Amino acid sequence: MTDESQELYSLLIPLSEDRLIVPRACVAEVVRFTAPEQQAGAHEWMVGSVNWNGRALPVVSFEGALGKDVPPPTGRTRVVVFYANTGQLKTGHFGLLTQGFPQLVRVNEDVLQLHTTDGWPKDAPVLCRVKMINEFPLVPDLEQLEAMLARESLQA
Repeated sequence: MTDESQELYSLLIPLSEDRLIVPRACVAEVVRFTAPEQQAGAHEWMVGSVNWNGRALPVVSFEGALGKDVPPPTGRTRVVVFYANTGQLKTGHFGLLTQGFPQLVRVNEDVLQLHTTDGWPKDAPVLCRVKMINEFPLVPDLEQLEAMLARESLQA
């Protein structure tokens, strides 16, 4: 039997063709999608900023950050608000578009195994793909995503 202290509460975040898995502690909130205010000259993956608790929250498309098309918003689209932990973003948070509501899961070493560390562009914000029972979610590199956002905000 697995000791509960060895389990990690995580979120499976639905994308258009994939899922991300992140520790629950990285996420501040999940909010309803509202049309973002776009920045002129920004990369396509930087979809703009939305008002979150009275401040501008930069929002990105993970698919776009991988070089894929940014999926159009639907009635299921949400924004997952992440804590910015590197100190590179003045906002202290950033948002990521999802294609549905994240699912809370508990993982441990018995159900989560490394699957691959390649299959996406070299500069993509991805650490690896893991195998979790019958799913193969991506583990995002949140520090890399923050660095991309910080560079984007300096260019704007």
